[in-house]
Amino acid sequence: MDIHTGLDATADDVQAAHLSDLEAQEKFGVRYLRYWFNPGAGTVCCLVDAPHPEAAQNCHLEAHGLAADKIIQVEDEIVEAFLGDSADAGTGRMVDRTGKPDGGLRTVLFTDMAGSTSMTQRLGDAEAMKVMRAHDGLVRREIEARRGRVIKHTGDGHMAVFSTASAAIHAAIAIQKAFHGHNERVPDRPISVRIGMSAGEPVDEGQDLFGATVQLARRVCDAASEGAIYVSNVVCELCLGKDFTFSSLGEMQLKGFAEPVRVHEVAWSSAKPPAA
Repeated sequence: MDIHTGLDATADDVQAAHLSDLEAQEKFGVRYLRYWFNPGAGTVCCLVDAPHPEAAQNCHLEAHGLAADKIIQVEDEIVEAFLGDSADAGTGRMVDRTGKPDGGLRTVLFTDMAGSTSMTQRLGDAEAMKVMRAHDGLVRREIEARRGRVIKHTGDGHMAVFSTASAAIHAAIAIQKAFHGHNERVPDRPISVRIGMSAGEPVDEGQDLFGATVQLARRVCDAASEGAIYVSNVVCELCLGKDFTFSSLGEMQLKGFAEPVRVHEVAWSSAKPPAA
């Protein structure tokens, strides 16, 4: 995947550049597959099948002269998991469900079941496994109901990705409400989860797809209290004007991050479900 930043370009400009790549790609032994354009940030991410980074860069240079600022190696299944939610317009341009350009911005959500070790000690392996299956099914159901995708199971929780921050928050609220209902029905086997999330573009300062976004979402989840939903500041900003209630928790020093991170808690007990 190659990444262009700081572009002053329109959707038509980027489309024209992509078509030029398609015309030149055979000469360099590469195949440009699809791209994500964020006009607000001036970034373009191109997915390309190439024998080496230099071939992709040389194709760009001959086709339109716009060199990529960064090229990283990615795995097909990881790209599909994070970015496959978009619909291909037929020319490589990725769009969202409304037909607008998909810039690749994603919200990553982590859940973590609290007290699983003590639960196993209390109930025994067989009964604890029944509780875990109920937990896993509930979490996956609420994520998929909001068009999120579970990327992986983390043992005591899940990592999921959403195309919009609001969908991720709606899923988190639904998960907490569902467990609250479960605990009222089965008070002797309560399930408590913490949820954390962050959002970002495909490639940051590192060399991994959504690397820093995933790491931050994980750390925000680790910092969350049992039964709570914590989000990074970027998620809060993406939801300005939405019908959510955020409470600032101030800046937190999270493991792996040199600078403190501003974190917010999402009120969920009185939150209303999204309009149909």
